[in-house]
Amino acid sequence: MAGSQWELPPELCCRPMAFVALTGLDVVYNAVHRAIWDAFCANRRADRVPISFKVLPGDHEYPKCRTKRTSYEWYIPKGILKTGWMNKHLNLVPALVVLFYELDWDDPQWKEKQSECATKVEIVRTSLQGRNTKVAVVLIQKKTPLPPGEDLVASERASALCNSCDLSGKSLFVLPHTDHLVGYIIRLENAFYEHAQTYYYTEIRRVKSHKEFLNKTTHQLLFVRHQFKMAFLSELKQDTQNALKYYRAAYSLVHELRAHETNMLEIKTMAGFINYKICRLCFQHNTPLDAIAQFRKHIDLCKKKIGSAELAYEHSAWMSKQFQSFGELFDEAIKLGLTAIQTQNPGFYYQQAACYSQDRKQMAQQLCQAGMTYPSPDPLDTQSGGLDFYGQRPWRQGHQSIDPTDPEKEKMGILALQIKETDVPHSELIIALLSNAVAQFKKYKCPRMKSHLMVQMGEEYYHAKDYTKALKLLDYVMCDYRTERWWPLLTAILTTALRCAYLMASVKDYVIYCMELLGRASTLKEEQKSRIEKNLFKVLMNKVPEAEAECDPASVSAARSLWTDRMALSGSNEVMVDMQDYIPFIQCKARFQSPSFHVDQPIQLQVFLRADCPHPVSFSKLTVSLSNQEYNQWCVAESSGQDSMTLLPGKARCYDFSFVAKTEDVGKKVEMTGVEMMLGSDSGRCVFLSWRGAGGDAASTQEALQASRSSRRWGRGAEARQEPDWDSLTLQHSTMIISRVPKIRVQLCHQPPALTNEMYCISLSVQSQEEDVARDVKLTAGLKPGQEAGLGQSTHVTLDGSSVCDDNAPALLTDVPLGDLKPGEKLEKCVYMKCVSTGPRVFLFHVAYSIDTAVEGRHIVCKCHKDETVTVETVVPFEASVKFVSTKFEPLERVAVDIPFLLMTDVVSSSPCPLLLSSSCLQLQTITSNTPQLQSQLQQVVLQTGECASECFCLRCPPGTSSSNTVATGQYVISWRRKSSGADSPLIQTTVSLPHVILESVPLYVYADLPSFGRVRESLPVRYHIENRTAQVQEVEIAVDPSDAFMFSGLKQVRLRVLPGTEQQMLYNYYPLMAGYQTLPQLNISLPHCPTSTSPALRRFLPQRIFVKPQGRQPDDASIAAA
Repeated sequence: MAGSQWELPPELCCRPMAFVALTGLDVVYNAVHRAIWDAFCANRRADRVPISFKVLPGDHEYPKCRTKRTSYEWYIPKGILKTGWMNKHLNLVPALVVLFYELDWDDPQWKEKQSECATKVEIVRTSLQGRNTKVAVVLIQKKTPLPPGEDLVASERASALCNSCDLSGKSLFVLPHTDHLVGYIIRLENAFYEHAQTYYYTEIRRVKSHKEFLNKTTHQLLFVRHQFKMAFLSELKQDTQNALKYYRAAYSLVHELRAHETNMLEIKTMAGFINYKICRLCFQHNTPLDAIAQFRKHIDLCKKKIGSAELAYEHSAWMSKQFQSFGELFDEAIKLGLTAIQTQNPGFYYQQAACYSQDRKQMAQQLCQAGMTYPSPDPLDTQSGGLDFYGQRPWRQGHQSIDPTDPEKEKMGILALQIKETDVPHSELIIALLSNAVAQFKKYKCPRMKSHLMVQMGEEYYHAKDYTKALKLLDYVMCDYRTERWWPLLTAILTTALRCAYLMASVKDYVIYCMELLGRASTLKEEQKSRIEKNLFKVLMNKVPEAEAECDPASVSAARSLWTDRMALSGSNEVMVDMQDYIPFIQCKARFQSPSFHVDQPIQLQVFLRADCPHPVSFSKLTVSLSNQEYNQWCVAESSGQDSMTLLPGKARCYDFSFVAKTEDVGKKVEMTGVEMMLGSDSGRCVFLSWRGAGGDAASTQEALQASRSSRRWGRGAEARQEPDWDSLTLQHSTMIISRVPKIRVQLCHQPPALTNEMYCISLSVQSQEEDVARDVKLTAGLKPGQEAGLGQSTHVTLDGSSVCDDNAPALLTDVPLGDLKPGEKLEKCVYMKCVSTGPRVFLFHVAYSIDTAVEGRHIVCKCHKDETVTVETVVPFEASVKFVSTKFEPLERVAVDIPFLLMTDVVSSSPCPLLLSSSCLQLQTITSNTPQLQSQLQQVVLQTGECASECFCLRCPPGTSSSNTVATGQYVISWRRKSSGADSPLIQTTVSLPHVILESVPLYVYADLPSFGRVRESLPVRYHIENRTAQVQEVEIAVDPSDAFMFSGLKQVRLRVLPGTEQQMLYNYYPLMAGYQTLPQLNISLPHCPTSTSPALRRFLPQRIFVKPQGRQPDDASIAAA
């Protein structure tokens, strides 16, 4: 029996659909018929009814219908289910036969064609031979029919045709061949589907009716058969709920059958079929948990039903197929929208299928002996070429008794099956299942399961002698096991990989796996490692290694010839191995002794090597590659004696290298790009072990982390060791070449903070402490780069402190030459900073020079430099405020043209150091001074912190100025410097913009002349001046309001005229009655011809109050008596 015996039949796995046969269509030569057939078959969408159509000739012979049994009393079934039954109902016995006939209602030969159609229908009925298959007729017509009831001729002829053909009206259809053909076809399909439903319903009823004739003693097989048939017919009817019910009943009944060796295979086969159907329908109904529960139940019930011990491998094959089929169903359901999870996905079922296939392979190797003669005649041959019932043996079909009929034939049959089993490609089956499982576990992110199964795939490829694929898989998986530190698993995989490499005679792979099996990650015993090491050295000496254990003898002999050919080849004696990806038997750690070296120091690096193999290892050469290849020549060690390049087992050895850096590499990083060791010799085979960077391998990172934790925990004990702990050795793969340590002294002297816009002086002092002349001393001074972008535009640096630098001065002076410095010599330099804005600034002073020196006998010119930085805070020196007031010191909102007013300025010092205000001045624009010459009142004034200096200026807006706009008044300029700075220090000019003013014109200017104070009961003369500022004669009405504090003499009420540009004067004598600040009598002034000018507006320039002193004491008492 072939291995395909365990495949499920395609009729079981497909979706059952109603079978409808179409006759009377000539799809080859008739274009109309071809169009009708294409409309039925092409582009069948999911929304169309599930029907399987076939075009058959009108006289097609359908399967003969057996005579219906009227009694089962003496009937003994020979099996459960015939092998052809499902295919018969899917593809051979139609539920409906449709006869297509071209006939129009108005055809002139109607009678003849009616008779011909009836004859064809009768031929179809005869060929069906008593089956319940429905028959329908479709008339292909050229014209579109009229609506029902309108065409009386069509109704009469349709009735006559139905009578002659013995059809019901529901079985006669009309198909107009018009542009809407597909629409008519879909309507026909729906009608056909209803007829098919009726047929399958009738068949189910017919099968169900047999139950009453059965008994459970002799007809147990029939109970199962009938339930299966009803379920399958329900599927054809698309009644999946009832189908599932019947399948469940059939499954229960099949396990009630009495099982023995002769029928065990048939029971398991049918149980597998029914289980497949149940699980498929559960997934289709979106109840995956029911499907999983059914499958588990199925496996629990069947896993012990092994059957014949001589054919035990068949049970494993059957179990494997069960898991594989369920995995495929599960995967198909997922593709249709089902959601799976990590712990429940198809991968587990594929994996279990692979496990049973492996069991099958092992059992077959035990039970099937090679070299046996196939029996003749062939016991597996049958007369029909196939089995009558599913799951039965070919040599005893239909046999249901416990004991076989012919023991000799039974023995020959088993022997034939065993011989057939030896031809089964077990490894291919296992690999295919494992590959499916790996794909699923990869999809559901189960990396460890994926790796585990890939190892099994590799081992199967090894057993199948496909060593290339085996190595590819194992090598891929080993990366994960190295990372996760599964040393026993890694060792087992490496052992298999080593066998593959040996049998392939792959020199590089063989060397790599030998090195790793000798390393610290290997769990092999010492004698095994010793054997592997000897084989490795044989390969290095270009000799054939010994065969690996547990290899197939035939493969070993082939491998030896391959190795012999490899050793005879010339030109391929060099092997490059990148050690970073493995855990080899030689460990390498390299480091620079310091993270940085001065250019006048030799750069020193160390390479530590340790061998983990059982025997000493000799090597020929050790090289270190650096990022600057010019240094590589100094980092080479070659063997010169017998023991100089030998590593002892478990002992670390250090190799030191040193070289002198080039001055042009100052500020650059030197990195190790690799370490390379050469094993072997030119006379044999050279193996170059290469480490990237500073060494290390796949496990060293984790080991270093563990070592750092243990060193923190047991730090005191580690100090007592003389030999360094290997795990605690850290890699230092790069070093920085920095400039020589400068031997100069740089001092900065200044007086913080800096004041805005001043020339802030920082004094720099440089003194040489070198033993030789420092040549080409250069200074870079100014704002340190890398600060806020705005500081560069608001900071200016210069060496000239005699004047204030402009805005073009740079923020950083570079490479200012200072000459040469002799040993002990000192020079000083002043640098001036102008800071326009406030805030902290970091200033850099970079002093660079060159000096000659020698390093290990080599003369070099070193460039040294020393940096000093200082942070200077910039503050505002003072706050200046200005305001305009009237001559009465009242705030002004508007300034009257040609009327004097005052400008008040206040300068408040906010500097922590004394300020010298040299002078101040006004730069006026629209307005002018009311005094002949403006003089500064702040000349040489010294302000301490928080002190205030004020000035007052009398100003006037000249006549003729337009009074409609806001005008600029000018600027207030203050010249100042620090008090502590020298007399020759430049003065800083700080400009304060004066506020804009709104001008206005007044028609009448009224002001008064009066003494600064009065005395009680003494005359106080007050003269009022009234000026006409207009070009018209102004009539002025003046009235003086009485006051309780004064008596007065003069006109109390007067009306006068004032000519343009002239003034009138009025004199009043006030007589104060009370002392203190008193309110003067108010003048009410009105202009009848200028109503917009109110009295308060006109008298705002007049004084409101005056201080009245008390009356003085008399010199003698005579005055008192007189009073």
